[in-house]
Amino acid sequence: MKKILLPLSVVLLMSSCVSKKEYVALKSTHQKTKDELLAVSTSLTKCTIENEKNQSQYGATIATLETTVKELKKDKKRTLEFVDNLTVLTKGANENIKETLVQLSKKDAYINRVRAATTKKDSLNLVLAFHLKKELLDGIDDEDIEVNVEKTVVYISISDKLLFKSGSYNVTKKAYDVLEKVATVINGQPNMDVMVEGHTDSKTIKTDFIQDNWDLSAMRATSIARILQHKYKVEPSRLIAAGRSSYVPLGPNDTNASRSKNRRTKIIILPKLGQFFDLLEEKAE
Repeated sequence: MKKILLPLSVVLLMSSCVSKKEYVALKSTHQKTKDELLAVSTSLTKCTIENEKNQSQYGATIATLETTVKELKKDKKRTLEFVDNLTVLTKGANENIKETLVQLSKKDAYINRVRAATTKKDSLNLVLAFHLKKELLDGIDDEDIEVNVEKTVVYISISDKLLFKSGSYNVTKKAYDVLEKVATVINGQPNMDVMVEGHTDSKTIKTDFIQDNWDLSAMRATSIARILQHKYKVEPSRLIAAGRSSYVPLGPNDTNASRSKNRRTKIIILPKLGQFFDLLEEKAE
């Protein structure tokens, strides 16, 4: 019996020793596992904190990006509106440019017509002046008769001593020779008007029939117009009688010679306005 108990005790003792070692090993393993768990827990906590921090940063970044996107969308909308407006303005500018070019083209055409009309009118004036000089020099050579082209008209300036007695509006016999030749040229240009201008010197005149220099200059112009109409058959609708008194002198009225020059009658042959506008309507070359 003792022999049986001894081995059993040994076995039990050995069994007891193994369990303690295992316990120590298990305890060591447990401690290690606990440490690892603590480390993992710490790391997890740290990760959680970092994650929350990152989430906060990401949220701020996302919010910033969302705001930027909204601003970009607004900028895009404004840009599109600007482009639309620019397109409209460009279209309007193009239309204005086209209209301006059309107007410039019309203006150029008008200028060409004016030039052509002016050239034609100037040519008519030169021809008219030539015929007047030719007619007046044929039998009449007097320094008191002047034919010239002035601006847009042809005129004959005749000293009053050839046409009237001093202070009178009655025409002299010598005047008929001059007026007949003038009427010949006038009747050869039926599309032109004729203005008769009376001019006096500065000496005041007053008689039973003449009120002043206005009166005398107008009466002299009317006398010439009547002769051209009734004796030489100039169409009266073409005639204009005008008195200029002493207010358009050729020179000073300080001597007898200068006053004599200022006393004159101008017969002006000028294109009718309608005729001139007809020239403008003609196609310019």
